[in-house]
Amino acid sequence: MTADFDFILGRWTVHHRKIVNVLDPACDDWIEFDGDCEARPVLGGAGNIDTVSATLPDGRAFDGMSLRLYEPDADLWRIWWSSTTRPGRLDPPVEGRFRNGTGVFVGPDTIGGRPALVRYLWSRITPASARWEQDFSFDDGTTWDRPNWIMTFERRPD
Repeated sequence: MTADFDFILGRWTVHHRKIVNVLDPACDDWIEFDGDCEARPVLGGAGNIDTVSATLPDGRAFDGMSLRLYEPDADLWRIWWSSTTRPGRLDPPVEGRFRNGTGVFVGPDTIGGRPALVRYLWSRITPASARWEQDFSFDDGTTWDRPNWIMTFERRPD
């Protein structure tokens, strides 16, 4: 339903934990950094957009944005992502819905030249916090790699 993502509206502090090399299953090196997020409704509440900004550990600026749109007839959300790490690119959408307080969204993409499924999981949602994670499947969803990017959201007092 269109209210599924109402929790994300507003301003957040975000802790990012991201694996350094998502293509190496043996990689156990992570970078961590903090940033800000602000989300607002669009299209009369039928969707929302957020912007994320941070400074990476090497000092580079990082900016990203998500666009989420709800299709009521299918009871389906689609989420598009774009960031400064791949300028000029709007990633193919992931799509899905919330069940029992957890949102699962999956879609095809190409990761490191290989066809893959991308999955976003939204969980641990409270009025003051939420968790987002991303993982990949290179075998059409039979198995999923471990999460390779985790964002922990804490509501900013305004």
